[in-house]
Amino acid sequence: MLANSSPAYWGVKAEREASKIVQKDRTKRVKESRDEAKKEIDEYRKNKEAEFKAFEAQGNKEAGEEAGRDAEAQIAKIREAGQNSRDKIVNDLLRGVLEV
Repeated sequence: MLANSSPAYWGVKAEREASKIVQKDRTKRVKESRDEAKKEIDEYRKNKEAEFKAFEAQGNKEAGEEAGRDAEAQIAKIREAGQNSRDKIVNDLLRGVLEV
């Protein structure tokens, strides 16, 4: 029992207990930090996914509008070409029918 009552023994024991407490606190803070970081990452991921979906929807809308404009331009070119060569086509058809 004498060894247990020495100041050095109690000092070492107190130091061990303090070390345990500090280690538990560190572990707790690390877990809390990890959980908080995970929440922030999840929130960031959700925000970026929402931004991407909005960007994708806007891109698809713009692409559809651009395709529509291109199609209209092509149709206009075809109609113009038809109007420009209409008389020649009619004459060629009439000549083909009448000369047979």
